Amino acid sequence: MHIRTKIKDIIILLSNKHVLVFRLILFVFAITVAVWILPKDAKFAFEYEVGKPWLHENLIAPFDFPIRKPKQEIDSEKKDILKKKHFYFKVDTALGDRKVKGFREETSRLFPGQKRLVDLLANSLGETYKQGIILLKEPVLSLKFDKEIFLLKGNEAEPVLLEELLTPQQAYDKVIMGKGSLPDGMGDLISTYLVHNVFFDEVTTEKIITEELSEISSFKGKISAGIRIVSRGDMVDENKFQILESLKSEFVLQQGSSQGKFLPVIGLVLLVGMALMVLYLFLGLFRKDILADTKKVGFILFQFLLTLILTKIAVKLDGITIYAVPFCLLPMIIRTFFDTRLALFSHLVTSLVCAFLAPNGFEFIFIQVIAGIVAIFSIAKLQNRSQFFFSSFLIFTAYASVYFGFSLIRLGGLKEMEWNNFYWFALSVTLTLFAYPLIYLFQKIFGFISDVSLLELSDINSSLLRELSTKAPGTFQHSLQVANLAEAAISQIGGNPLLVRAGALYHDIGKMEKPYYFIENQISGFNPHDELSFEDSAARIIEHVKKGIDLAKKEGLPDEITDFIRTHHGTSLVQYFYQNYRKDFPLGTLDKQSFSYPGPKPFSKETAVLMMADSVEAASRSLRAYNSETISMLVDKIIDGQIEQEQFSNADITFKNIVQIKRIFKRKLQNIYHVRVEYPD
Repeated sequence: MHIRTKIKDIIILLSNKHVLVFRLILFVFAITVAVWILPKDAKFAFEYEVGKPWLHENLIAPFDFPIRKPKQEIDSEKKDILKKKHFYFKVDTALGDRKVKGFREETSRLFPGQKRLVDLLANSLGETYKQGIILLKEPVLSLKFDKEIFLLKGNEAEPVLLEELLTPQQAYDKVIMGKGSLPDGMGDLISTYLVHNVFFDEVTTEKIITEELSEISSFKGKISAGIRIVSRGDMVDENKFQILESLKSEFVLQQGSSQGKFLPVIGLVLLVGMALMVLYLFLGLFRKDILADTKKVGFILFQFLLTLILTKIAVKLDGITIYAVPFCLLPMIIRTFFDTRLALFSHLVTSLVCAFLAPNGFEFIFIQVIAGIVAIFSIAKLQNRSQFFFSSFLIFTAYASVYFGFSLIRLGGLKEMEWNNFYWFALSVTLTLFAYPLIYLFQKIFGFISDVSLLELSDINSSLLRELSTKAPGTFQHSLQVANLAEAAISQIGGNPLLVRAGALYHDIGKMEKPYYFIENQISGFNPHDELSFEDSAARIIEHVKKGIDLAKKEGLPDEITDFIRTHHGTSLVQYFYQNYRKDFPLGTLDKQSFSYPGPKPFSKETAVLMMADSVEAASRSLRAYNSETISMLVDKIIDGQIEQEQFSNADITFKNIVQIKRIFKRKLQNIYHVRVEYPD
């Protein structure tokens, strides 16, 4: 019974913490996929590079092992074999005998009086067939005439020069040479019996080449156990590097066969788990809002796994290097949707894990970290799409400069530098330009909003804002002023200025349907509220929030912008009509709900700042006198009233932030209304 109770308690605990459990499952899934992708061979314990000193203790060969040839050397030997390969041809000796016999019979019948000439021609014909007649077509056409080929006669291969063989024309000239003038028709008859009897033997040629290629040894010597390979401080030259590479290959082979892949898998789980745990802790300490959103956590882990998969594909494909992978896509995309710190941290974690696939881990991490930082800085303040092109140029410059520096250190010169890597860097940078369409795609899939989209939404020439300026010009001007106030405040306390500006421009679009119910749009002196009850007037005012939400959905505005429409009045009262109702009906039953906005209350810094800016700007228009004292009193009264109504209880905003916001609003309003600085008497 006790065990059953414990299990029940655990189930209840997990159900209460289901969001946390699901996030942990996402991280475990990411670790599992990463470990499955990464190589699980035992790792060599030493790091080394050509042209750098050996920084470890003296290395003694722990066992006998062969010295492997470098891939370049094996490829060179293969090229030599292919360059010097011999071509094999078959000789059909019976064909010549048949043709000579047929020639004798036919010429004897057609030219009975020319027996002596027929014998001479038949003997010459036989000699040409013995010498060999070859047809000039591929692969013969591509060979030089002094090239040695092999003629297969039975089981023997006889080497001859190509120029020793005859073409059909040369064979004809040889047959009739010195024979004088021939009877009419005999020349054509000779041509009929002259055909090539030497044929290219492709099967034998390829077989011999394959045998020669297979005989190339992958090794060039041997190191015995107990031999010192390299001493501490020795420079690692090409020869020592190849010996170390051979030891590394043999070590991985022996370790893999002796202990399997169980221990390396445990090691990978620990290392990848630690890397992602650090990312988890970073989010928990500095970006709790992101960690609380499962969709955002899943998006970050998806970017991590996508980069890892692309790296694995590049490593597996022949002819492609790891530098072709657009690693800077990840920090650029994350920076676009979140912030620079998260982009940098995600890039660092991803580079560390991808380094398991890189041939030279330190160089790879150094190059990618520098390039990633440059990418993040280049779009720190994203203003337009063209920045992606400039960012790509800076990333390529970073790649090329860092790699060039490493090459100079490692090689000590330019001759051995792998210039092809610069082409791979260019390809990587070109692929990085896909950041823009990917940002649009991820916006649609995950429902995020990027700085680029916010810039486009903030364009006052957009169709919806143009319509607002036409139908409700007063509201449009109010929205512009609110945007300026809110943007200045959020820039000071920390937040997303682009988001709050876009939200401010659209927060009152619900007023377009009935703009004349709002005082800023009343220019004729007629006020429709004069004919309505206080409750009905309040309902007309409150209605603009719902109308704005409906219009935002119809126009396809992002949810982040719609949130500003929902929350810009929170659950506050329509004070003007509420106070008038209380004044006219002091003894009446007051339904406070009829004068309250539906909410919700602001739940972020940005939405809270907009609520303050909206109320302060609207109230400032009713001041009778504009001076520093009246403006200061107005700002304090409006915002303190909102605090008393607990309108900011759901927002991550502090009293220190509110003090800063008040100060900014006062200064901005004084500038707007041209309040002069008061000098002492």
